Amino acid sequence: MTIEFVNEHREVVVADGANLRQKALQNGIEIYNWTGKLTNCGGNGQCGTCIVEIVEGMENLSPKTDFEQRRLKKKPESYRLACQTLVNGPVKVKTKP
Repeated sequence: MTIEFVNEHREVVVADGANLRQKALQNGIEIYNWTGKLTNCGGNGQCGTCIVEIVEGMENLSPKTDFEQRRLKKKPESYRLACQTLVNGPVKVKTKP
């Protein structure tokens, strides 16, 4: 299955259950803005700086965690924290929405 990174015009092949943040970073996809680069928690789900927008395939992702629900409550439904998101099917993602 694939993760398509829309802004970067890149497609990454991943295994079922892959972590979105890990796969982005492993493939040279920058998911953090300038301040996020300095303040991110390293993928522990604590800072909320790895926000991405799911363009297609929301049904192929793990359910939002409690932390995501709280952190993203004033954001569009299509926003996810990459570090908390497991990919179980094809998905299209916009980084740094």
